[in-house]
Amino acid sequence: MAEEYKESLLKKKYYENCPGCKVEQYKAVQRGIPFRELIFTWVIVLCTALPISSLFPFLYFMIRDFNIAKTEEDIGYYAGYVGSSFMLGRALTSVPWGMVADRYGRKPVIIIGTVAVVIFNTLFGLSVNFWMAVTTRFLLGSLNGLLGPIKAYVTEIFRDEYQALGVSTVSTAWGIGLIIGPGLGGFLAQPAEKYPNIFSKESFFWAISVLLALPLYISFRVSRHYCLYLASGNIAQA
Repeated sequence: MAEEYKESLLKKKYYENCPGCKVEQYKAVQRGIPFRELIFTWVIVLCTALPISSLFPFLYFMIRDFNIAKTEEDIGYYAGYVGSSFMLGRALTSVPWGMVADRYGRKPVIIIGTVAVVIFNTLFGLSVNFWMAVTTRFLLGSLNGLLGPIKAYVTEIFRDEYQALGVSTVSTAWGIGLIIGPGLGGFLAQPAEKYPNIFSKESFFWAISVLLALPLYISFRVSRHYCLYLASGNIAQA
């Protein structure tokens, strides 16, 4: 009799069309290190971190070519506004994005964040004046509320023994993105002077915006593919 009650109490009950139940079923049958989820998480976080610091190597030249600074000493003053506008947007919207993720799920926030990075990072590279650069960077930061929800995501989708690995993957990818970003931005800075046979001076920052958008577009495709995978019934059968 005791064994019968013990078995009924420990048995979990899953409901149809319940996303949380599908995730729990998936975790119950998951065996070994979830390499697929780790790779998806790593790519998305890496590409989201790239725009944060990629602008600093060429920001001086960008402000100079806007012709908004009256003297060379004023370039740093205006560059500070462009550089800080991203973090200002994040500071104002990080908590609301977390609330949205709790209410409507992690998937919409992840998709919106990656789409925003692709769009507004490209628009920033195509900026023709100072205020367009500040606005696009601010919107990029405001709509990029991905870091908090992605940490919550890895703790929910991974089994208890792999949650620390998932969270550390997020932090590692974020740090690598901050390292690669300046190198990539510096390599692509002033393409008209480095590669005059390919880029004209009229398209001075075109190469930066497009080439930086490529890995971000890849992250969008990866996140969209994986979110569709999570929403499908295959996750319960994995």
